[in-house]
Amino acid sequence: MKTKLKSAAAKQIAPATKAPAPLKLELRKTFQFEAAHLLPHLPLKHKCRRLHGHSFQAEIVVAGECDPQLGWVMDYADISAAFKPLWEQLDHYYLNDIAGLENPTSENLAVWIWDRLKPRLPLLTEVVVAETCTARCVYRG
Repeated sequence: MKTKLKSAAAKQIAPATKAPAPLKLELRKTFQFEAAHLLPHLPLKHKCRRLHGHSFQAEIVVAGECDPQLGWVMDYADISAAFKPLWEQLDHYYLNDIAGLENPTSENLAVWIWDRLKPRLPLLTEVVVAETCTARCVYRG
């Protein structure tokens, strides 16, 4: 009986406190680049088989817990720094000449970006490539 009272008293004195769950957030950073390409595996008469260009947008998405002291998941500058070497390879270039982009569909471009960014951005969750304002591809690794 004494043990039961002692346990009940202990619970009243030191109630279990639940720490607030860390905030899980997603950051999105968009980059633009101009590039030309053609899709070599399409029929000869298809318009995308001919040389043409796009004002591409690449949206890089990272997700993670918000650092309670800093108040952020990560610095947007770190996303920019990770993407910069890729941007320098893509902007104002003919995509078909880039290793791994011999068939530069938006799908292949999204995977190409993912494969090169993931080692630099472990929190990467999504790459979105838009080749026009109405056509985009989402890759989630």
